Order: sequence, then C-alpha cells, then structure tokens
Amino acid sequence: MGDIDGVACAGCGQPAKLQCPKCIDLKTPVEQSSFCNQECFKSNWGEHKKLHKKTGLAAEGVPGFPSGWLYAVKRGKGRSAQMPDYSWTGQLRPYPISPHREVPASIPRPDYADHSTGYPAGEVESKQQNIVPCRSKADIEGLRAACLLGRQALDAAAAIIKPGVLCDDIDRVVHETITKGGGYPSPLNYFNFPKSVCTSVNEVICHGIPDARPLQEGDVVNVDVTACLNGFHGDLNETFCVGNCDEETKKLVRVALECLEKAMAMCRPGAKYRDVGEVVTRHASNNGLSVVRTYCGHGIGDLFHCAPSIPHYAKNKAVGVMKVGHTFTIEPMINQGSWRDRTWPDGWTAVTEDGMKSAQFEHTLVITENGVEALTARLPTSPPFHHNAC
Repeated sequence: MGDIDGVACAGCGQPAKLQCPKCIDLKTPVEQSSFCNQECFKSNWGEHKKLHKKTGLAAEGVPGFPSGWLYAVKRGKGRSAQMPDYSWTGQLRPYPISPHREVPASIPRPDYADHSTGYPAGEVESKQQNIVPCRSKADIEGLRAACLLGRQALDAAAAIIKPGVLCDDIDRVVHETITKGGGYPSPLNYFNFPKSVCTSVNEVICHGIPDARPLQEGDVVNVDVTACLNGFHGDLNETFCVGNCDEETKKLVRVALECLEKAMAMCRPGAKYRDVGEVVTRHASNNGLSVVRTYCGHGIGDLFHCAPSIPHYAKNKAVGVMKVGHTFTIEPMINQGSWRDRTWPDGWTAVTEDGMKSAQFEHTLVITENGVEALTARLPTSPPFHHNAC
C-alpha cells in the first residue's frame, strides 16, 4: 500500500484509511485510489472502477509511443491501445494521440469545457439556432478580439509546418498560443473532441484529430483554429502544402482559396445565403473539382455554432438574407474527386470516399453597411501561403 497519511478520501474528502487493491497493482496515484472506509469505497465503486480501465490503458500504451498515447475512439471520449479495424479510403491511417492538455483554471471557459459528454447546452438550447441576431458594436469588438487571437494561433502553427512535424506539435502550439493569450481553444471537449485544433491531412476533409503522425513531403494539411476569448469565438482555417507538392495538389489548394474569396466578394446586405453555394460550386466545377455537401458555414459569436447554416454547394435550400451585423463563417471544402465523405471510427475524422485529397479555407465574417469584413483576416506578419512557395 502506498503512503496515505494525510491523503483525503476520494469519495467524501474525509481522512483516508485504505487504498483500492487494484489501484495498488496499477500504481494509480493515492489521491485517486484512497478511501475512508469500506462503505465509502463500495458506494463509489461504480464511478471508481472506470479509473481502472483508464489507468490500465495508460500503463499499456501503444508499442513504440510514449506512455499514455492511445488511439481516439467513441467520438473522442474513449481511448484504445489498438488501431480500429476499418475499410480505409486512402493511404492515411490514425496514429495515437497524446494525453489531455490542460487549460489554466483562471481562464474563462464555455459550458461544455468540463462537461462529461462535452454537451454545449447554452448553444444547443439557444434561440440563436433559429434566429440570426444583428450583433451590436460591442459584440463585434468582442468577436474581433477572439478572431485576432485565433489568427495569431493559426499563424504560429503555420510557422512550424514542414516534413517531420507531428500534427500533435501543431496542437501544442495552438493550445499554448491561445491559452497564453487568455483564451480557451474552442474545439477542446466540444462534444468530447479531444484536442485544441483540427488538423486534416490529405484525404481528411475536416475534423481531423491531431496525432503522432509526422507530416510528409507532398502532404497537404488543413489547420482549423477557433479561439474563445471573453465569451466570443473566432473561427478560421487554412490549408498548407508540406514541402514540395505536385501541381494538382497546388491547384486544389489555390482553387479552394479562390472559392472562399469569390464567396466573400458576393457578401453584402441583401445577398441571399443560398447564393454562396452557387458561387463556390461554379468556380470549383470550372476547375474540375467538387464541393463537399455534408458540412457548411455557420453563424458564430457568443456561441461556437448557430444560425445561419450556409451550404457551399449549388441548389441548396438555405433561407434568409444577409443583414448588417450578421456574423458567420464561410468555409468551402473542395475535393479532387467525389464530393461524398465517410467518417473514421473515431467518430470525428471526415474523409473523402475515394481517398483523394481535400482542401479548405475559412474566415469569420461580419456584414457591414458597405459589404463584408473578414474579422480573421491575415496580418502583415502572417506567413505567406504555402501553395505559392512549394
């Protein structure tokens, strides 16, 4: 038995007098495995036994990786020492992910941050799911600050992208940049998403979980950042070439950026949300590329996701027109082959059904009297676009 003198009971907080035998074998910290008496141990058994599985997995680990690095399963809530069995659509495979990264307790966080299922009650139950608000000047300034922090985090990530860098390294840089800026990385624990940023490589369309896979020469990687600062979320992403990419890959990335730019150019008071999809699809199709239909742009502000929903494909049924003060994202996902997608066993990673590459760019926008402003616009210090240099 470990030394439990002065240790509090994990169940009720009283002085501990005994330790769980299984936890002794697993070398679980005494603070998590000590109880004041047998009755308290028994009454907390249902919850406590879950710790055995978690600690056992961490001790087992995945051969060749640091202790605690495991595959993500069950929509990010679970971990496994075994790679899931799946009919993969391309060459990419999941790698183990690192242990949870902590956010300092002093940083304000959204309601889902510490929820066991990551359920964003304030978002799901909000009237903003059905009504698009016209944001006040104060709200827009709050959103602008969150967008700036998000931009700084994305630029910090872009600066390290090269062959050999792990997607987990990108997650670490984004996490540290946002938390040092006083913000919370919005993806972390959102419906149990296990990381602070999405990194989507090659055939991954979106929601890729940062893991231990090193980036390789010729890859493309999308980095999707959202920073929550003082209650507002700023969302943006860019796709980067890793080292030297072939001409078809560079074309994909360039056209994906152009699709976003052309969609932004038609944004103004009175423009129809459904017309975004017409503009994006026309440009993608003219270049022999397809537009993903499963995922869309969304409203954003004091909620991570809210109305309006903005499909990027033609002949969609989006309702409403843009008004001064509306804030939302446009984020078209463009594929080399089929527009259809599938989802990996982790419950998050969306991939192309044919294994061909995908690219995406995103801004958080606000409608102004004169048109539109990208609140996540690139800064004079932002690294140059990789597809122009590779």
